[in-house]
Amino acid sequence: MRASVVTEFGGPEVLKVRDVPTPKPGPGQVAIKVSYAGVNYAETMARRGGRHSEQPPFVTGLDVSGYIQELGAGVEELRVGQPVAAFTESGGYAEIALAQAVLTFPLDASDKEIDLATAAAFPTIVPTAYDLLVNVARMRRGDTVLVHAAAGGVGSIAVQMARYLEAGQVIGTVSSSEKADYARSSGYDHVIFYENFLEETRALTSGRGVDIVLEAIGEPIRSQSLSILAPFGRLVIFGNANDPQGRPQALPATPGALLLESKAVMGYSLGRLSAVAPQLVATTARQALDLVAHDHIKIDITTIFPLEQASEAHRLLESRASTGKMLLRI
Repeated sequence: MRASVVTEFGGPEVLKVRDVPTPKPGPGQVAIKVSYAGVNYAETMARRGGRHSEQPPFVTGLDVSGYIQELGAGVEELRVGQPVAAFTESGGYAEIALAQAVLTFPLDASDKEIDLATAAAFPTIVPTAYDLLVNVARMRRGDTVLVHAAAGGVGSIAVQMARYLEAGQVIGTVSSSEKADYARSSGYDHVIFYENFLEETRALTSGRGVDIVLEAIGEPIRSQSLSILAPFGRLVIFGNANDPQGRPQALPATPGALLLESKAVMGYSLGRLSAVAPQLVATTARQALDLVAHDHIKIDITTIFPLEQASEAHRLLESRASTGKMLLRI
């Protein structure tokens, strides 16, 4: 089968289309004939040799859509030929990808049809936004939410999720005027630039601060975000984009400081959670997929590259000029 292979650690140019052995599903797995694969920042980190990366050559790719080609032993709730979306451990940039059955989601189980492109864009960003607000931050009606990287894949979904959950005010931060226009079109009440987000957030909240910050950038944004929290505020960390290797950074405050200020710092990793508690991810994904199926959440797919141009997709993503969600057509 054909796949886009990370031939060595390095820049986007190390992604090469190669013929590789077709994987066979093990117990509890399914093999999926891939139609589309999502492009995520985590995959650029794997390509560069970030934490927990496989050794080259390997195939990266975390979310796919397509049709089930083969069932592994013990899989009974799915069938060959069924259209599905899936969260894969790796290997999505290929004609055939493996996924755990528990993290494979039928597209014909709802009364509303979901197309395969939308389905491929779903598995990482929509469950992440749902978990960040519902299960980690425990958002309440009327909360004020600040989302960094508001024009990105998770950012464009988080604002819709916050709206669905009846947030009082949703503020987004961006790095350019073009991204500001895009974020506003996604539904943010206010879109501000990173360099002055502290002052503007204080002004927008009359000095109170925000109840929730969603942050995946790193320092100095992280510590600044903690300072802008209102009492009982929650800073939710779900990435480290400022570190090219994705290494964890020190917490922006000591436990003693959090105690004195009545604030919380919380963490989230979809990849780790899918490995240690896949049923939790599956429950969230089914709830999130239903929101997509019934048009409560809309995924904006901004660019679709052919598999042969996976390197171009990575270049665009790493340039910080991209918006919304990018896909590969397999």
